[in-house]
Amino acid sequence: MTANAREENVSDKCFSIQELAELVGGEVHGDSLLEIRGFAPLESAGAGDISFLVKAGEADKLAACKGTAVIVPMAVEKAPMCCIRVKNPYLAAARIHNLILERPFVATGVHAMASVAESTRVPEQINMAAFVSIGERVSLGERITLEAGVVIGDDVEIGDDTVLRANVTIAEGCRIGSRVIIYPGCVIGSDGYGYATDERGFHTKRPQVGIVQIDDDVEIGANSCVDRAAYGVTHIKSGAKIDNLVQIAHNVVVGENSLLVSQVGIAGSCSLGRNVVLGGQVGLADHVNLGDGVMVAAQSGLHNDQKPGARIGGSPAIPMKQYVRAAIQYGKLPEMGRDLRKLKKTVAALQAEKEE
Repeated sequence: MTANAREENVSDKCFSIQELAELVGGEVHGDSLLEIRGFAPLESAGAGDISFLVKAGEADKLAACKGTAVIVPMAVEKAPMCCIRVKNPYLAAARIHNLILERPFVATGVHAMASVAESTRVPEQINMAAFVSIGERVSLGERITLEAGVVIGDDVEIGDDTVLRANVTIAEGCRIGSRVIIYPGCVIGSDGYGYATDERGFHTKRPQVGIVQIDDDVEIGANSCVDRAAYGVTHIKSGAKIDNLVQIAHNVVVGENSLLVSQVGIAGSCSLGRNVVLGGQVGLADHVNLGDGVMVAAQSGLHNDQKPGARIGGSPAIPMKQYVRAAIQYGKLPEMGRDLRKLKKTVAALQAEKEE
């Protein structure tokens, strides 16, 4: 870890092991009064740092760790340093790391090279960088961060503690909740892809007059696009986490706490339930409805509705167990082809003998 990275992962405050254990519901083994200021991987942790181990079977790695404390699975009974035993080390580590990185909001105000329409009220607690452009009648919450090049259209609403990274565009009329993070290059509220075609093959654009609504605690990765609805709302519900380079078409509904991995493409009017997981490069045809908890394997193509809890994969997608068996057989196709050719020769020879 470089010096700069080290500084970024160190808090201005100290936290006792006991405080951290209470945060994650863990058991302390060792001195609970030890103080922690930083978070680091096992191989680079030093004095004052806490690290984590995900797999109990790799406990031998702890011997080389120079950190003050470590988060470990419940199955790890002994460690060469103070430890916090938890059911889910990965989750506990994320919560503790976020606490260490937490910084109070410091308002820098409005940069002189930002452009804000007169009808938009700017709160005192805001960070607005150069080349930000804000349209008419925009509603801005408290403690918002707008990085360089952000463009916000007319009549947009943005909630408290939201962060728009560089070059994000929020088109007119869209609604963004609180504690939302939208990463560089995203476009929220561009026109949906809708055309009517005549008998000669010419395309007439269908008006896209709806909006995009993004609820609280949503994150949207870099260069992703969420299209406005043809009518009504394209809706990203609370807690959804969307990776980079994802396309969400008009009138799609993404359910609470769903996960959309990189390069997912969702066609118009699809509906995703709560806690749906779409692996990388999954594609959904239009008007597909996925129940709560559906999981779709990477690079799958999905054309039909799925019941809650379904596990599917492949293109076209099929139940996961069937898909795995099919994938195993796919690897055996060359061998099966050779066997088939041999069988055909054998059958031909037997037929020839019979005819003689």
